[in-house]
Amino acid sequence: MLVSSLIQVILFSVIPLVCWFLFARKKQSFFEWIGCKLPVIEKRNSFFILFFLALLLFVSLGWIIILFFTNDTDVAASQFYGVGVSGIAAALLYAFIQTGLSEEILFRGFIGKRLNSAFGFATGNTVQALLFGCLHGVMFFSRTGIINAVIIMLFTALIGWFMGYINERLAGGSIIPSWMMHGLANSFSAMTMMFQLV
Repeated sequence: MLVSSLIQVILFSVIPLVCWFLFARKKQSFFEWIGCKLPVIEKRNSFFILFFLALLLFVSLGWIIILFFTNDTDVAASQFYGVGVSGIAAALLYAFIQTGLSEEILFRGFIGKRLNSAFGFATGNTVQALLFGCLHGVMFFSRTGIINAVIIMLFTALIGWFMGYINERLAGGSIIPSWMMHGLANSFSAMTMMFQLV
């Protein structure tokens, strides 16, 4: 899991790294450019309320999707089905590094920030969220059918929009909040499978 997690982070970082090298390396560091920096939270109450509401939405709607729109075996976390406590380290690597970090670098860090810069926050954040949703919809299309795939796409797009909003409007452009939210939600999915809660 460690090797596959690192490979996925590298793969999801190649295009952002090349673009940074070509267009922005003289202006700021790569990590600053993609938002991999400490969050600057000025409105603490707003930030934490929205963060936990979005996390609750992410987790609860994730359960609904697993229960009603897919089979248990269709979700990526199904690789942990029934392994119990022995799978915790692998599940955390999967949740926070393989999926959480790699997807946040690509979607909120690279695509979102470049679109926000080119078209403004409202358009840029919406487009990055739709692309994030489409990635997840496409992954489920062949297994769940078009209607369920569209529902999954819309759900993940909504979550992607909230994560982009929290990062850009409440955390000073840092992708760390969305990375933590993404990792926590995917950890919950993995633990659900590990302990056969669905």
